[in-house]
Amino acid sequence: MRIALDAMGGDHAPQATVAGAVAAARELAIEVLLVGQPGPLEGELSRYDGAAGVSIVPASEVVAMDEPPAAAVRGKPDSSIAVAMRLVKDGKAEAFVSAGNTGACMAAGVLLLGRAPGVERPALGTVIPAAGGRRTLLVDAGANAENRAPHLAQFALMGRAYAERVLGIPDPSVGLLSIGEEAAKGNPLVHEAYQLLEALPGLRFVGNVEGRDIPRGVADVVVTDGFTGNVVLKCIEGTAEMLLQELRGAIRARLPARLGAALALGAFRELRRKLDYAEYGGAPMLGLRGVVIIGHGRSDARAVRNALRAARDAVDQHIVEAVTDMASGERA
Repeated sequence: MRIALDAMGGDHAPQATVAGAVAAARELAIEVLLVGQPGPLEGELSRYDGAAGVSIVPASEVVAMDEPPAAAVRGKPDSSIAVAMRLVKDGKAEAFVSAGNTGACMAAGVLLLGRAPGVERPALGTVIPAAGGRRTLLVDAGANAENRAPHLAQFALMGRAYAERVLGIPDPSVGLLSIGEEAAKGNPLVHEAYQLLEALPGLRFVGNVEGRDIPRGVADVVVTDGFTGNVVLKCIEGTAEMLLQELRGAIRARLPARLGAALALGAFRELRRKLDYAEYGGAPMLGLRGVVIIGHGRSDARAVRNALRAARDAVDQHIVEAVTDMASGERA
């Protein structure tokens, strides 16, 4: 399996992308196509004693994180994002991975790959750790600033497909993010979406869920518009980072706490692993004619490796076909 990696995307590229690609090729039995400027990539690859399964595909341009997405894709046809996406379009790679400009990846996916049949709006699905070792898939996590109720209903179907196929959750439950559990709560968008979700045949819709319910694992898939979803995601990330930082500070401040922490070191490490975005690698852009995984802008080598793993799993589980079937209202 070949996966095209935007090797110039992310805050720590190309060091992190090359290191992650080398690790993925060694550990996941995949071939990684590093797409980007050959000079920097060759320099990074030279640091490794053998990089079997990793090759370079030249791309002369780079899309910056703050560039306008659509204009950047159209104005930089030889960018690492555009070249990597065309590899998928042309069948030279089975999936695309990037930790770069999310909007540009979305624009490139729509312009170059196109939407899957029946899909009106692609959406970003992000895995959030939940209580008891569960995982919650939040859709949309930021691909669309504005949505209509039929989009949210389609997000539910696409999210269910990913939760079943890739996350391995049998018959996943779906909740609608609102300001209260009661069906009457929420704005007009939520009210209309509630009615559509309730009427979808075969969907295990559990009704409205609140923001606090996401880390509780009340629903396997939580649906919302992209603006709200991105705010929720960033709030959860910031809270997790703050809690870990405050915990470290409290432990270091007192000797008894340091002694106790030493005894519970394994538990603390497991907690940090569960809350670390790098563990989950990347978020699928659901609803495109190809597998697209978007990593965190701060992705380190481990996060890049795990994003490549997520891409491999999505290809193995035929997620594009499953999403197409779900979007058409048919059970995969």
